[in-house]
Amino acid sequence: MRILQLCNKPPYPPMDGGAKAMHNITRGLLEAGHQVKVVCISTPKHPLRVASIPEDYRAQTAIEGVFVDTGLNIVDAFTDLVTADNYNISRFFSPDMDIRLIQLLSQEEFDIIHLESLFVTPYIPTLRRYSKAKIVLRSHNLEHVIQERIAQGERNFLKRPYRKFLARQLKQYEQAVLKQVDGVAAITAADALHLESHGSGTPIATIPFGVWPAEFEAAWPPGPLIFFHLGSMDWLPNEEGIRWLLRNVWPSVIQKHPGAQLHLAGIRMPKDLIRTRLPGTTVTGRVPDALRYLAQRHVMLVPLFSAGGMRVKIIEGMAMGKCVISTTMGAEGIPCSPGHNILLADTAQAFIEQIDLVLAEPIRAEQIGMQSMALVRQYHNNTLIIQDLLAFYHGLPPK
Repeated sequence: MRILQLCNKPPYPPMDGGAKAMHNITRGLLEAGHQVKVVCISTPKHPLRVASIPEDYRAQTAIEGVFVDTGLNIVDAFTDLVTADNYNISRFFSPDMDIRLIQLLSQEEFDIIHLESLFVTPYIPTLRRYSKAKIVLRSHNLEHVIQERIAQGERNFLKRPYRKFLARQLKQYEQAVLKQVDGVAAITAADALHLESHGSGTPIATIPFGVWPAEFEAAWPPGPLIFFHLGSMDWLPNEEGIRWLLRNVWPSVIQKHPGAQLHLAGIRMPKDLIRTRLPGTTVTGRVPDALRYLAQRHVMLVPLFSAGGMRVKIIEGMAMGKCVISTTMGAEGIPCSPGHNILLADTAQAFIEQIDLVLAEPIRAEQIGMQSMALVRQYHNNTLIIQDLLAFYHGLPPK
Protein backbone atom coordinates (compact mmCIF):
# COMPACT_ATOMS: atom_id res chain seq x y z
CA MET A 1 0.00 0.00 0.00
CA ARG A 2 1.24 3.49 -0.89
CA ILE A 3 0.50 6.05 1.83
CA LEU A 4 0.98 9.82 1.89
CA GLN A 5 1.33 11.03 5.47
CA LEU A 6 0.66 14.75 5.75
CA CYS A 7 1.83 16.16 9.09
CA ASN A 8 1.24 19.51 10.79
CA LYS A 9 4.85 19.48 12.06
CA PRO A 10 7.94 17.31 11.57
CA PRO A 11 7.45 13.80 12.97
CA TYR A 12 11.21 13.48 13.33
CA PRO A 13 12.92 13.87 15.68
CA PRO A 14 10.07 12.62 17.91
CA MET A 15 10.58 15.22 20.63
CA ASP A 16 7.03 15.68 21.92
CA GLY A 17 3.83 13.69 22.18
CA GLY A 18 2.42 14.78 18.84
CA ALA A 19 5.63 14.07 16.95
CA LYS A 20 5.97 10.68 18.64
CA ALA A 21 2.41 9.74 17.73
CA MET A 22 3.08 10.59 14.08
CA HIS A 23 6.52 8.96 14.02
CA ASN A 24 5.21 5.72 15.50
CA ILE A 25 2.57 5.53 12.77
CA THR A 26 5.27 6.09 10.12
CA ARG A 27 7.60 3.52 11.62
CA GLY A 28 4.82 0.99 12.14
CA LEU A 29 3.58 1.24 8.56
CA LEU A 30 7.11 0.90 7.21
CA GLU A 31 7.80 -2.14 9.39
CA ALA A 32 4.56 -3.68 8.13
CA GLY A 33 5.97 -3.51 4.59
CA HIS A 34 4.13 -0.46 3.22
CA GLN A 35 5.47 2.61 1.41
CA VAL A 36 5.15 5.91 3.25
CA LYS A 37 5.84 9.35 1.84
CA VAL A 38 6.04 12.02 4.57
CA VAL A 39 5.27 15.67 3.86
CA CYS A 40 5.18 18.04 6.79
CA ILE A 41 4.67 21.67 7.65
CA SER A 42 7.90 23.24 8.90
CA THR A 43 7.25 26.10 11.31
CA PRO A 44 9.36 28.58 13.31
CA LYS A 45 8.56 26.62 16.47
CA HIS A 46 8.95 23.18 14.85
CA PRO A 47 11.40 23.45 11.92
CA LEU A 48 12.30 20.48 9.75
CA ARG A 49 16.05 19.91 9.81
CA VAL A 50 16.58 17.26 7.14
CA ALA A 51 20.32 17.05 7.73
CA SER A 52 19.75 15.84 11.31
CA ILE A 53 17.46 12.98 10.23
CA PRO A 54 19.03 9.51 9.88
CA GLU A 55 19.83 8.60 6.30
CA ASP A 56 17.76 5.40 6.31
CA TYR A 57 14.68 7.31 7.55
CA ARG A 58 15.13 9.90 4.81
CA ALA A 59 15.51 7.19 2.21
CA GLN A 60 12.44 5.26 3.34
CA THR A 61 10.11 8.26 3.70
CA ALA A 62 11.56 10.82 1.25
CA ILE A 63 10.55 13.26 3.96
CA GLU A 64 10.18 16.87 2.95
CA GLY A 65 8.79 19.99 4.53
CA VAL A 66 7.29 23.28 3.41
CA PHE A 67 7.83 26.31 5.61
CA VAL A 68 4.67 27.93 6.94
CA ASP A 69 4.81 30.85 9.35
CA THR A 70 2.18 29.81 11.89
CA GLY A 71 3.11 32.57 14.34
CA LEU A 72 0.37 34.76 15.76
CA ASN A 73 -0.73 37.51 13.37
CA ILE A 74 -3.18 39.92 14.99
CA VAL A 75 -4.51 41.19 11.66
CA ASP A 76 -5.21 37.68 10.38
CA ALA A 77 -6.78 36.65 13.68
CA PHE A 78 -9.10 39.68 13.60
CA THR A 79 -9.96 39.03 9.94
CA ASP A 80 -10.95 35.46 10.79
CA LEU A 81 -13.25 36.78 13.49
CA VAL A 82 -15.04 38.79 10.83
CA THR A 83 -15.08 36.05 8.17
CA ALA A 84 -15.92 33.21 10.60
CA ASP A 85 -12.81 31.26 9.58
CA ASN A 86 -11.01 29.59 12.47
CA TYR A 87 -7.61 31.16 12.99
CA ASN A 88 -6.32 28.09 14.87
CA ILE A 89 -6.73 26.15 11.62
CA SER A 90 -6.33 28.75 8.87
CA ARG A 91 -2.83 29.77 9.97
CA PHE A 92 -1.61 26.31 8.87
CA PHE A 93 -2.71 26.88 5.28
CA SER A 94 -0.05 28.05 2.84
CA PRO A 95 -0.16 28.51 -0.95
CA ASP A 96 3.37 27.06 -1.05
CA MET A 97 2.22 23.82 0.57
CA ASP A 98 -0.82 23.74 -1.69
CA ILE A 99 1.40 24.04 -4.78
CA ARG A 100 3.78 21.35 -3.53
CA LEU A 101 0.88 18.95 -2.97
CA ILE A 102 -0.41 19.62 -6.49
CA GLN A 103 3.04 18.84 -7.90
CA LEU A 104 3.39 15.67 -5.81
CA LEU A 105 -0.08 14.32 -6.56
CA SER A 106 0.35 15.06 -10.26
CA GLN A 107 3.47 12.88 -10.29
CA GLU A 108 2.63 10.07 -7.84
CA GLU A 109 -0.40 7.99 -6.93
CA PHE A 110 -1.37 6.96 -3.41
CA ASP A 111 -3.86 4.53 -1.94
CA ILE A 112 -4.32 6.42 1.33
CA ILE A 113 -3.72 10.01 2.33
CA HIS A 114 -3.27 10.02 6.09
CA LEU A 115 -3.89 13.46 7.62
CA GLU A 116 -2.18 13.97 10.96
CA SER A 117 -4.52 16.25 12.94
CA LEU A 118 -7.19 18.76 12.07
CA PHE A 119 -4.53 21.36 11.24
CA VAL A 120 -3.77 19.90 7.79
CA THR A 121 -7.41 19.50 6.75
CA PRO A 122 -7.49 22.88 4.88
CA TYR A 123 -5.67 20.99 2.10
CA ILE A 124 -8.52 18.51 1.57
CA PRO A 125 -9.97 20.34 -1.48
CA THR A 126 -6.60 20.11 -3.24
CA LEU A 127 -6.15 16.47 -2.22
CA ARG A 128 -9.58 15.62 -3.63
CA ARG A 129 -8.95 17.49 -6.86
CA TYR A 130 -5.62 15.85 -7.63
CA SER A 131 -5.88 12.38 -6.07
CA LYS A 132 -8.26 9.43 -6.01
CA ALA A 133 -6.81 8.20 -2.72
CA LYS A 134 -8.99 7.65 0.31
CA ILE A 135 -8.46 10.33 2.93
CA VAL A 136 -8.18 9.33 6.59
CA LEU A 137 -8.01 11.89 9.39
CA ARG A 138 -5.88 10.89 12.37
CA SER A 139 -7.60 12.70 15.24
CA HIS A 140 -5.02 13.31 17.97
CA ASN A 141 -7.32 15.53 20.02
CA LEU A 142 -10.82 16.92 19.90
CA GLU A 143 -9.55 20.45 19.42
CA HIS A 144 -12.85 22.15 20.24
CA VAL A 145 -13.12 20.21 23.51
CA ILE A 146 -9.67 21.45 24.54
CA GLN A 147 -10.70 25.03 23.78
CA GLU A 148 -13.95 24.58 25.74
CA ARG A 149 -12.05 23.30 28.76
CA ILE A 150 -9.48 26.08 28.55
CA ALA A 151 -12.31 28.62 28.30
CA GLN A 152 -13.95 27.19 31.43
CA GLY A 153 -10.74 27.71 33.40
CA GLU A 154 -9.82 31.07 31.84
CA ARG A 155 -9.50 33.72 34.55
CA ASN A 156 -9.11 36.67 32.22
CA PHE A 157 -12.66 37.92 31.58
CA LEU A 158 -11.53 39.46 28.28
CA LYS A 159 -10.01 36.23 26.94
CA ARG A 160 -12.83 33.95 28.10
CA PRO A 161 -15.42 35.03 25.46
CA TYR A 162 -12.80 34.75 22.69
CA ARG A 163 -11.86 31.23 23.75
CA LYS A 164 -15.54 30.23 23.85
CA PHE A 165 -15.94 31.69 20.37
CA LEU A 166 -12.93 29.70 19.12
CA ALA A 167 -14.38 26.54 20.65
CA ARG A 168 -17.70 27.03 18.84
CA GLN A 169 -15.89 27.70 15.56
CA LEU A 170 -13.72 24.62 15.99
CA LYS A 171 -16.69 22.41 16.74
CA GLN A 172 -18.47 23.57 13.58
CA TYR A 173 -15.27 23.06 11.57
CA GLU A 174 -14.70 19.55 12.95
CA GLN A 175 -18.27 18.59 12.07
CA ALA A 176 -17.81 19.86 8.52
CA VAL A 177 -14.49 18.01 8.11
CA LEU A 178 -16.09 14.70 9.09
CA LYS A 179 -18.16 14.87 5.91
CA GLN A 180 -15.07 15.54 3.77
CA VAL A 181 -12.92 12.55 4.77
CA ASP A 182 -13.36 8.83 4.11
CA GLY A 183 -12.53 7.76 7.64
CA VAL A 184 -11.31 8.93 11.03
CA ALA A 185 -8.72 7.16 13.19
CA ALA A 186 -9.50 8.51 16.67
CA ILE A 187 -6.86 8.14 19.35
CA THR A 188 -9.34 7.18 22.11
CA ALA A 189 -12.65 5.37 22.29
CA ALA A 190 -14.20 8.42 24.00
CA ASP A 191 -13.10 10.63 21.10
CA ALA A 192 -14.54 8.12 18.63
CA LEU A 193 -17.93 8.16 20.39
CA HIS A 194 -17.91 11.94 20.45
CA LEU A 195 -17.21 12.12 16.72
CA GLU A 196 -19.85 9.50 15.96
CA SER A 197 -22.41 11.59 17.86
CA HIS A 198 -22.21 14.23 15.11
CA GLY A 199 -24.09 11.80 12.89
CA SER A 200 -21.97 12.19 9.77
CA GLY A 201 -21.93 8.46 9.10
CA THR A 202 -18.19 8.59 8.36
CA PRO A 203 -16.39 5.36 9.39
CA ILE A 204 -14.53 5.90 12.66
CA ALA A 205 -12.07 3.55 14.39
CA THR A 206 -10.19 3.76 17.67
CA ILE A 207 -6.45 3.63 16.98
CA PRO A 208 -4.61 4.48 20.23
CA PHE A 209 -1.03 5.60 20.68
CA GLY A 210 1.31 2.65 20.74
CA VAL A 211 4.89 1.80 21.67
CA TRP A 212 7.18 -1.17 21.15
CA PRO A 213 7.17 -2.59 24.71
CA ALA A 214 10.44 -4.46 24.26
CA GLU A 215 12.19 -1.08 23.89
CA PHE A 216 11.09 0.00 27.39
CA GLU A 217 12.78 -1.72 30.29
CA ALA A 218 11.27 -1.56 33.76
CA ALA A 219 13.31 0.87 35.83
CA TRP A 220 12.73 1.48 39.54
CA PRO A 221 15.86 3.19 40.85
CA PRO A 222 17.00 2.79 44.46
CA GLY A 223 16.58 5.58 46.97
CA PRO A 224 13.74 7.86 48.08
CA LEU A 225 10.80 8.39 45.73
CA ILE A 226 11.20 11.17 43.19
CA PHE A 227 8.00 12.73 41.82
CA PHE A 228 8.26 14.20 38.34
CA HIS A 229 6.57 15.69 35.32
CA LEU A 230 7.95 15.58 31.79
CA GLY A 231 6.09 17.30 28.97
CA SER A 232 6.13 20.05 26.37
CA MET A 233 5.61 23.28 28.23
CA ASP A 234 4.56 25.26 25.18
CA TRP A 235 1.29 23.30 25.33
CA LEU A 236 -1.06 25.39 27.47
CA PRO A 237 -2.77 22.50 29.35
CA ASN A 238 0.65 21.31 30.58
CA GLU A 239 1.70 24.76 31.77
CA GLU A 240 -1.63 25.37 33.48
CA GLY A 241 -1.46 22.02 35.25
CA ILE A 242 2.09 22.49 36.54
CA ARG A 243 1.37 26.00 37.82
CA TRP A 244 -1.69 24.60 39.61
CA LEU A 245 0.42 21.81 41.12
CA LEU A 246 3.06 24.21 42.41
CA ARG A 247 0.46 26.60 43.79
CA ASN A 248 -2.10 24.23 45.31
CA VAL A 249 -0.44 20.88 45.99
CA TRP A 250 3.31 20.94 46.47
CA PRO A 251 3.48 23.45 49.39
CA SER A 252 1.23 21.16 51.46
CA VAL A 253 3.29 18.09 50.49
CA ILE A 254 6.52 19.78 51.59
CA GLN A 255 4.95 20.90 54.83
CA LYS A 256 4.12 17.28 55.69
CA HIS A 257 7.16 15.69 54.01
CA PRO A 258 10.11 18.16 54.10
CA GLY A 259 12.36 15.75 52.20
CA ALA A 260 10.01 15.18 49.25
CA GLN A 261 11.45 15.77 45.77
CA LEU A 262 9.67 17.07 42.67
CA HIS A 263 11.49 17.25 39.32
CA LEU A 264 9.99 19.18 36.39
CA ALA A 265 11.32 19.12 32.83
CA GLY A 266 10.18 19.81 29.30
CA ILE A 267 10.94 21.79 26.19
CA ARG A 268 10.17 25.52 26.33
CA MET A 269 9.90 25.56 30.10
CA PRO A 270 8.82 29.10 31.15
CA LYS A 271 11.76 31.06 32.52
CA ASP A 272 9.96 32.01 35.71
CA LEU A 273 9.47 28.31 36.50
CA ILE A 274 13.13 27.54 35.85
CA ARG A 275 14.01 30.33 38.30
CA THR A 276 11.57 29.08 40.94
CA ARG A 277 13.07 28.17 44.28
CA LEU A 278 10.22 26.24 45.86
CA PRO A 279 11.46 23.74 48.48
CA GLY A 280 12.09 20.28 47.12
CA THR A 281 11.74 21.27 43.45
CA THR A 282 14.24 20.91 40.63
CA VAL A 283 13.17 22.56 37.36
CA THR A 284 14.98 22.16 34.05
CA GLY A 285 14.10 22.68 30.41
CA ARG A 286 14.59 20.18 27.63
CA VAL A 287 16.35 16.97 28.62
CA PRO A 288 18.71 15.27 26.16
CA ASP A 289 17.33 11.77 26.77
CA ALA A 290 13.67 11.55 27.80
CA LEU A 291 13.75 7.79 28.43
CA ARG A 292 16.77 8.12 30.70
CA TYR A 293 14.99 10.90 32.56
CA LEU A 294 11.99 8.60 33.06
CA ALA A 295 14.18 5.69 34.14
CA GLN A 296 15.83 7.68 36.94
CA ARG A 297 12.56 8.68 38.63
CA HIS A 298 9.60 6.96 40.22
CA VAL A 299 6.19 8.67 40.32
CA MET A 300 4.82 10.65 37.37
CA LEU A 301 2.42 13.49 38.17
CA VAL A 302 -0.05 14.48 35.44
CA PRO A 303 -2.26 17.38 36.62
CA LEU A 304 -4.25 18.08 33.45
CA PHE A 305 -7.58 19.90 33.49
CA SER A 306 -8.07 21.05 29.89
CA ALA A 307 -6.61 18.23 27.84
CA GLY A 308 -8.04 15.91 25.23
CA GLY A 309 -6.89 12.82 23.38
CA MET A 310 -4.24 10.59 24.94
CA ARG A 311 -1.16 11.55 26.91
CA VAL A 312 1.84 9.97 25.22
CA LYS A 313 4.13 10.52 28.20
CA ILE A 314 1.78 8.53 30.46
CA ILE A 315 1.97 5.57 28.09
CA GLU A 316 5.76 5.80 27.97
CA GLY A 317 5.99 6.15 31.75
CA MET A 318 3.74 3.13 32.22
CA ALA A 319 5.81 1.18 29.71
CA MET A 320 8.80 1.70 32.03
CA GLY A 321 6.87 0.66 35.12
CA LYS A 322 6.30 4.11 36.59
CA CYS A 323 3.54 4.83 39.06
CA VAL A 324 1.30 7.55 37.61
CA ILE A 325 -0.84 9.98 39.60
CA SER A 326 -3.13 11.75 37.14
CA THR A 327 -6.38 13.60 36.90
CA THR A 328 -9.22 11.65 35.34
CA MET A 329 -8.96 13.93 32.33
CA GLY A 330 -5.23 13.32 31.98
CA ALA A 331 -5.81 9.56 31.87
CA GLU A 332 -8.57 9.75 29.25
CA GLY A 333 -8.39 7.02 26.65
CA ILE A 334 -6.19 4.68 28.70
CA PRO A 335 -8.00 1.48 29.82
CA CYS A 336 -6.68 1.81 33.35
CA SER A 337 -8.08 0.72 36.73
CA PRO A 338 -7.67 3.32 39.53
CA GLY A 339 -5.78 1.90 42.49
CA HIS A 340 -4.51 -1.03 40.40
CA ASN A 341 -2.38 0.38 37.59
CA ILE A 342 -2.83 4.12 38.13
CA LEU A 343 -3.79 6.58 40.86
CA LEU A 344 -6.37 9.26 40.05
CA ALA A 345 -6.89 12.62 41.73
CA ASP A 346 -9.05 15.51 40.54
CA THR A 347 -8.62 18.00 43.38
CA ALA A 348 -5.65 19.45 45.24
CA GLN A 349 -6.59 17.51 48.37
CA ALA A 350 -6.89 14.26 46.42
CA PHE A 351 -3.44 14.80 44.86
CA ILE A 352 -1.98 15.44 48.30
CA GLU A 353 -3.59 12.27 49.65
CA GLN A 354 -2.27 10.11 46.78
CA ILE A 355 1.23 11.53 47.25
CA ASP A 356 0.95 10.84 50.99
CA LEU A 357 -0.08 7.27 50.16
CA VAL A 358 2.94 6.41 48.02
CA LEU A 359 5.36 8.17 50.36
CA ALA A 360 4.00 6.05 53.22
CA GLU A 361 4.08 2.86 51.11
CA PRO A 362 6.78 3.07 48.41
CA ILE A 363 6.29 -0.63 47.64
CA ARG A 364 2.69 0.19 46.67
CA ALA A 365 3.96 2.70 44.11
CA GLU A 366 6.30 0.09 42.63
CA GLN A 367 3.50 -2.49 42.43
CA ILE A 368 1.23 -0.02 40.62
CA GLY A 369 4.09 0.67 38.21
CA MET A 370 4.46 -3.01 37.41
CA GLN A 371 0.74 -3.32 36.73
CA SER A 372 0.84 -0.24 34.48
CA MET A 373 3.63 -1.86 32.46
CA ALA A 374 1.44 -4.93 31.94
CA LEU A 375 -1.41 -2.69 30.75
CA VAL A 376 0.78 -1.10 28.08
CA ARG A 377 1.96 -4.49 26.83
CA GLN A 378 -1.65 -5.61 26.43
CA TYR A 379 -3.34 -2.52 24.97
CA HIS A 380 -0.64 -0.27 23.52
CA ASN A 381 1.58 -2.58 21.48
CA ASN A 382 2.23 -0.61 18.31
CA THR A 383 2.65 -3.68 16.09
CA LEU A 384 -0.91 -4.76 16.90
CA ILE A 385 -2.25 -1.20 16.65
CA ILE A 386 -0.81 -0.81 13.14
CA GLN A 387 -2.56 -4.04 12.14
CA ASP A 388 -5.85 -2.46 13.29
CA LEU A 389 -5.08 0.72 11.33
CA LEU A 390 -4.37 -1.25 8.15
CA ALA A 391 -7.57 -3.25 8.60
CA PHE A 392 -9.41 0.07 8.92
CA TYR A 393 -7.81 1.35 5.71
CA HIS A 394 -8.81 -1.80 3.82
CA GLY A 395 -12.34 -1.77 5.22
CA LEU A 396 -13.20 1.74 4.07
CA PRO A 397 -16.10 1.80 1.60
CA PRO A 398 -15.11 2.12 -2.07
CA LYS A 399 -15.11 5.64 -3.47
